[in-house]
Amino acid sequence: MPDALSVPDSNCLIAALPRKDRQRLLAACEPVDLAFAAVLAEPGERVRHVFFPTGSFISLMTPIIDRASLEVGLVGTEGMVGATLALGMKMSPLHALVQGAGPALRMGAVPFRRELDLSPTLLRGVQRYLYVVMGQLAQNAACTRFHVVEARLARWLLMSHDRAHSDTIHVTHEFLAAMLGVRRVGITKAATSLQNRALIRYHRGNVRVVDRGGLEAASCGCYAADAAIHARAKA
Repeated sequence: MPDALSVPDSNCLIAALPRKDRQRLLAACEPVDLAFAAVLAEPGERVRHVFFPTGSFISLMTPIIDRASLEVGLVGTEGMVGATLALGMKMSPLHALVQGAGPALRMGAVPFRRELDLSPTLLRGVQRYLYVVMGQLAQNAACTRFHVVEARLARWLLMSHDRAHSDTIHVTHEFLAAMLGVRRVGITKAATSLQNRALIRYHRGNVRVVDRGGLEAASCGCYAADAAIHARAKA
């Protein structure tokens, strides 16, 4: 197969591997196109495949009894779905839902675990990524508890913009309400405010980021905290 890492939107975990390890891992992967809203993992179900986004991004969600699921993280080209296999856990802890359609590399769970044994660099990279995920989970918990909807929406749009490879993000108010765990009217009010400030444009399920700097200013400090977690993991 062609070297997927020759394109600019390749996966960072794979790109960091030594050439020999990278080629061996790529030989065990297959390219797939992830469709919007496709389910890649369910909580409590066995992980049969791992996914390395190369131009797509995925919402990680946790189910809540008597309510819709709440988003607790996002996975883009910086990471992967199925990383908990590196902890020896064969069951998925979270619901993984494609939020941004696009290409990815899919690999069976068995060959992935074999690669973890063969490549210390891959194991270290996945462990560092799990550190980032843990930080993101904790930051999301604090953000959901203490910050207003408008700031949380700005943060979510920034995180999605980082992973979308486009200024336009396809998302409905209903989906955003589920992602942020708030009522639809709250999302409508927050999105209208951001649009009135000329930070975004919203039309028929598509949000376009118009003023990235203004959106960062409107976000809560959790967006910068997320970036700091990523920086510490790379240090």
